[in-house]
This record gives sequence, C-alpha cells and structure tokens, in this order.
Amino acid sequence: MTSILQQDIQYLPGVGPNRRKMLSEELDIHTFGDLLQYYPYKHVDRSRLYSIGELNGDMPFVQVKGHILSFETFKMSARKERVVAHFTDGSGKVMDLTWFNGGKYAKQNYAIGKEYIVFGRPNVYNGRINVTHPDIDAAEKLELSAMGMQPYYNTTEKMKKMGLNSRSVERLTKALLDVLKEPLPETLPDFITQKLHLMSRDEALRKIHYPQNAKELEQARVRLKFEELFYVQLNILRYASDQRRKYRGYVFSQVGNCFNDFFHNHLPFSLTEAQKRVIREIRKDMGSGRQMNRLLQGDVGSGKTLVALMSMLIALDNGYQACIMAPTEILAEQHLKTIMDFLQGMDIRVALLTGIVKGKRRQEILDGLLDGTVQILVGTHAVIEDTVQFARLGFVVVDEQHRFGVAQRAKLWNKSTNPPHVLVMTATPIPRTLAMTLYGDLDVSVIDELPPGRKPIVTQHVYDRSLPSLYDGIRKQIHQGRQVYIVFPLIEESEKIDLKNLEDGFEVLKQVFPEFRLSKVHGKMKPAEKEAEMQRFVSGETQILVATTVIEVGVNVPNASVMVILEAQRFGLSQLHQLRGRVGRGADQSYCILVTCFELSADTRKRIDLEGTQQSGMAFDLKIADIARDGQLVQMARDEAQIIIDDDPTCTSERYAILWRRLRELRKTNINWAAIS
Repeated sequence: MTSILQQDIQYLPGVGPNRRKMLSEELDIHTFGDLLQYYPYKHVDRSRLYSIGELNGDMPFVQVKGHILSFETFKMSARKERVVAHFTDGSGKVMDLTWFNGGKYAKQNYAIGKEYIVFGRPNVYNGRINVTHPDIDAAEKLELSAMGMQPYYNTTEKMKKMGLNSRSVERLTKALLDVLKEPLPETLPDFITQKLHLMSRDEALRKIHYPQNAKELEQARVRLKFEELFYVQLNILRYASDQRRKYRGYVFSQVGNCFNDFFHNHLPFSLTEAQKRVIREIRKDMGSGRQMNRLLQGDVGSGKTLVALMSMLIALDNGYQACIMAPTEILAEQHLKTIMDFLQGMDIRVALLTGIVKGKRRQEILDGLLDGTVQILVGTHAVIEDTVQFARLGFVVVDEQHRFGVAQRAKLWNKSTNPPHVLVMTATPIPRTLAMTLYGDLDVSVIDELPPGRKPIVTQHVYDRSLPSLYDGIRKQIHQGRQVYIVFPLIEESEKIDLKNLEDGFEVLKQVFPEFRLSKVHGKMKPAEKEAEMQRFVSGETQILVATTVIEVGVNVPNASVMVILEAQRFGLSQLHQLRGRVGRGADQSYCILVTCFELSADTRKRIDLEGTQQSGMAFDLKIADIARDGQLVQMARDEAQIIIDDDPTCTSERYAILWRRLRELRKTNINWAAIS
C-alpha cells in the first residue's frame, strides 16, 4: 500500500502531464500521498436541502433542488454579457442564478425542465434571491446523504486560470479515494490509538476530506494533528536522549579568579534576583557531568548577555575557552563591545570573527584559538567553519536561536573532545508548547525581572489615521528632553520602493517637525556617513532618528524614550521585540508605538499585539497542526513520546517497531527534520 501512495500524481485519473506540472509547481504535490495530505481549509454542510422560501441574504452556503424555467441574457459590453437562469423548487417561488463569466457554458449544458441541485451563497438582488456562479449537479447523480460536508481547498491564481479551482481539486481527491480500495496502513500502535480514542489513520485520511458531519471532521482533525505532533516530539526526545547517553559534559567544578574578580571588582550594578537564579541553574548544569543544553529567555534589556558572560567566565576558570555566536555581524559587534566594556581592566583576551575579518588579522585569531590564548571568541556563522579550531572549547552561547538550526549548533561539538555546554538566548517570548517544539532538547530558564530603575515599556498599537495625535505625543516627549526613533520597513523584496518611502517619509517628517533636528540612517548608506548620523543622535544633536531596521541592534541611547514602527504589520515578531528593546534603556517611562493600516488579518493583529508565536523562517512546516493553537495536543503528544523514549531509549524494541519505522520514513521527506531534532 505504501507504493500506491508514492505513485506519480500524473497517473491519477483527471491529472495527466499538464496538471501534474501545475500541481507540482504550485502546491508541491508530486504523488498520490501528497494529494491525500493536501487538506481542505474548510468544509460546507451539504447534507440538507433548503426551500427557496427559507432563504435570505444573510445565510452561508445552501443548496436547493429544482429546475430551470428559462434563461435571460443581458449585454454588459461589446464582448461581455450577464446570463441569468430563473430557477424554481416547485413551490411557486423563483430564484435567480447569475453568471458574469461562463454564461455561454451554462446555457449549453444546463437544460430547462431538468432536475438539478444548486449550491451557492444566497444574496438578494432586485428583491429576489440570487446565487452568483452556483455549483450545479444533476439531481440523480448527487447523493446528498453521501455528500455530507463539502471540502474547500486553497488554490493559486495560476491554477484557477488553468481550470484547477477548489472544486477541481476536490474531484481529484475523490478520484484518489476511489482508487485507494484497501485500508491505508496504520502508523500508530493500538495502545496509543485505543488509549486516546483516536480514529484509525485510514478513516481519518478519508474523513478529513469527506466527513458526514462536524463531529467526524473534528475526530479526523484530532487524529491527524496528534500524529503529526507526536512524531515531531518523538524525534526531538529521541535526539535529546541520544545526546545524553552518548556525550558526557565537561565538569566545571571551580568558580575561580576570573568569575570572582569580575563579580567583586567589575560588575557595574547588582544582579537581579532573576539573574542570580539563572546563574545558579547554569552552574548546577555545568557541574553535573552532563552536557548543558539550556534556553535563556528574557526581554531585550533584561540582562541576558551579562548572565552569559558570567557563565563563560566559569568556563575560563576551569581552563576552557568560550564563544558566543550571533546571527548577524552587527549583533556580533554589539556583543563584542558589550563584553569588552564589562571586562575592561581584566586580563582576558576577546576576539571577533566574522566574514569580514580577513588575511593576517584572521590568521592571528585562528592561531590564538588553537593555542588557547584567545579565551572568548565572538562571531557569526564564521565560527562553525572547519578552519576554526579551538584548543579547549568548553562553553558556547548562541544568540537568537531561531536563526540557527540544530545541525549548525552541532557542528561546534566537533571542535572539542566532549561537546561544550550550550546556552541559547532569545528575546522573543515563547509559549511553553512552542518552546518544547522549537527548543525541545533544551531546558528553559527565564529572566522575568528588569534591572533596578528600568520600567516596563508601554507598547501601543495605533492606526495610521491617528498619526496627527501621535505626532503631538512625540512633540511632548521631545519638549521633555527625550529622543525618538521612527522606523520604516526596508524589506529586500521591496527594497527600491521601501527606500523611496523612507526618503519621502524623511522629507515629510522634516515638515511635520520643523522645530526639531532629524537624522536619517539606512543600510544602503556609506559606513562613515551612517556612523556620523548615528553619532549625531547618540550625542543628542538630533532629536529624531529616522531609520530602517539597521538600528534593530547595536544602538544604545538611554535618553531615547519613544520607538515608532511604521507599517508594523510587515515586521516579524522577533524584529518587533528587538526594535522595542532600543528604548527603555534609561530610567524614564518608554513607549513603543506600532503603526498599521486598519485592515489586518487575525494572525497579524495578534503579532502586532506582540502575542504572536509564528516565527518567519520556522524550521519546519506542519500540514495540519498548529503548535501555537494546539497546545493541549502538543502536550499530549509530548507525554506519549516521553513514555516511549523512557521505555526504549535505544529505539530498538520490537514493541515500538511501527514507530521507529515511520520516523525513518518521515526523515526522508522534504520536512527539515534535522532542524527540529
């Protein structure tokens, strides 16, 4: 049965080479199995008939049984016409069926007097019920009891032009289910499906397309969502279990001169209780004899970098090197500056390694890493290159983990006899169910307290029609001696347009605020010019900095109290958090204002409220489950997977053979399992 699901989609009746090409290019459907797992985005109840007298313009999709009385054609232009069919259900009441396109086909193919079932969304036009572009089926060919709930599939404009709309995909799916005569093989053992009262896989894959009612649809969804989430969790836990069994961690038993000198003589301010708690958790891990894999979560400005540095100093005290890996050169340079400022006056060699470090300078750093004289390395992806070798790498900090895959992180382990302890830092708040999937192999620490004197940043969402009142608020802040960031989007795909918007916007803002001085910064400026403009703002010479996300990191102006982000709907969640972190660095109350248009999707609105969980560039793509919304199922899947890993840590028990076989199959698919394992 596995082989039939791997059959090329062009051999399904109704497909052929042309449609195969379209399905492949537009929907990534190549095989029978791909089509079977192309799930509907909604269903419409087609299990009952309505009479025309019951209909009104506020109803969703309905179906009516009856016959066409006559056709009328109305000229709209030289080449366009509107075709209307007058349709009755035999009650004496009449409704209209209207075609603005395809009217000629309707007149040729639908016979007057023949019984049809009409399906569509009713509205009222000229006092009569009207359905535009209805679905029409011959009554004798459509079994209502078998129809149940009709599936609707997402398609693209390109597909629709070729005649491949939702109804066409539905017909192909129906043809596929007719071909699959034998039950589909089960992928979960009986003890799980029975314990959790789950549908069989065969029934779920059929009912997800054609359920008889809402209850069947929900049961099919639960089964398929659970299975998807279960194998993700099983893979993560298998990986974490393997790491614990295979790799011992370095035992850092000493807290010596580096840590104590810094703590007593160089610490610029007292640690918060949250920072102290996290350092204790990290110290316990590093002394346990097992490799630490810990996620450190905390808002921008909460003191994550200081915690990371003090942890690295413990590694130095035990004779090991440490490194911090950042996703961009700007962020790496910021970390270098922060660390150098903290360690000023201490005899610790810190080096920066990024793609732009070349020639003699690069070789000096590589030599220093190899002979151990470079004790802390700050870098980007350049750190994981094969040419970068350490004498004794014992501690690794990875910043903004969602931009690094686990496979990349694992490359660092090969640079040491034992794998180094790993601390992953993120500023983006992550709900627990999402964290256990994106960071499933990591223990979690949270810095949930701001340093003394810092006030929580007030975040507000306003619409662009409120800009005049927003500008008044900016004036008040500047008159109180504060400074303001105004950020425009600069997205690569729309670079030229965005750059023009920024340039035009800068000129408008100069007219709006003639009494203040403005600076302008974007990534396309020459470095010297950009630096000069930044310094004007840092020194207080200018009161407003108009910029792109080039200021996402690396800018520290305690006097800046307002961050205005224009077209905020175009930014990712992590970018919004990073930008918000540019303010709130002083003792004054700070504000982050997210400005958008009024028309926003529900997901976008949630992200703008900084509650969203969907990360751009997420490492994998689930077909039906949603990690953020299906939290209860994520936990259930995690619990079941943990039971199995605890019982069979080597993944060899015959009792679980069905699971290990299925996991191997899934790892061959186009899902990037390496990034979530």
